[in-house]
Amino acid sequence: MSVVVQFDLFGEVEQKLEERAKRREKEASKPPKPRSASRRKRSTFPGDPNRLAREVAENVIAAWYSHYGGSRIDVPLGTIAALSFFREPLVSDWLLTLEPAQLLPLLREIWGVQWMARPDLIEIARPLHDWVEEDPDEHQLRAVQAVIHTAIYNGLFDLTADDDPYERSEADVLSPLLTGLRHKSDKKWRGEYHTPACVTDLMAEILVLDDDHGPTIREPALGSGGMFRSVAQTLRFRGLDPHDYTWLGNDIDPLATACAAVNAIIWDLGPRTVIWCADSLATADAGLSQALTEREAIIKHRNAVVQQALFERKARRMLHALDSLLNEAAA
Repeated sequence: MSVVVQFDLFGEVEQKLEERAKRREKEASKPPKPRSASRRKRSTFPGDPNRLAREVAENVIAAWYSHYGGSRIDVPLGTIAALSFFREPLVSDWLLTLEPAQLLPLLREIWGVQWMARPDLIEIARPLHDWVEEDPDEHQLRAVQAVIHTAIYNGLFDLTADDDPYERSEADVLSPLLTGLRHKSDKKWRGEYHTPACVTDLMAEILVLDDDHGPTIREPALGSGGMFRSVAQTLRFRGLDPHDYTWLGNDIDPLATACAAVNAIIWDLGPRTVIWCADSLATADAGLSQALTEREAIIKHRNAVVQQALFERKARRMLHALDSLLNEAAA
């Protein structure tokens, strides 16, 4: 029996978003607690999150190229990004039962729900999900299925599915996947060499120790957001809330910027996160002014879509009530 997944803008999705907002408001009302040293250097599985992230990436890359290959690195990258939005590890059992034809509507729904919550970041992440609006053939969908199975079996959800943003921010899963999928000559031409986590962690410790760092974190060569992850983790470790800070980051590479936008959601950097694709050397403000203008327009468009959806939902209810009254009168 096939399972049909449909993006229900008017019903279930709206309810899920409301429930998520209430949970976040409840959590936000609680003062953040500093992390203990034992929590910081945990020994529970996975013992080395960065190593696990690399292993997941390596196995996903092997699965993709053995089943499909080619230059469409956006497909496996976007698939893993979509899976990283799940916050329930047990969903893996259900995902493993899906047929290739069922995966495309599922991925569309995942990205659609995230667009409702953070349209600004999901628009920046468009290079990762544009392909779901295409018409992939069965061969490509079977490769997507292989990617999903490989990611699950190798522990992706151990890194990304925890409700606690501290736990799911222990490693950047998308960075080794992006750099691994890229051809060596492409990486050399782009100069794309992401800073290792051990280095960004050390830099973040120095930054947060400085009381004059201010409420804004700015990264003009963002990559997939590794520096943001390290700073957010250090803030949480010291009992500070990343939501109290403004995060501004850009990169010249659209795919890297898209990964950073997804990571900003995974790592829960907060509502004052602005990420855009631009050359930091091209303009005086590295494109920040334009990015802020576009972000405002995107959020305004989302709000208009929501208002229209609510209006149509109320109109349908009224028509249904009217039909019921007419039927009763006719009887």
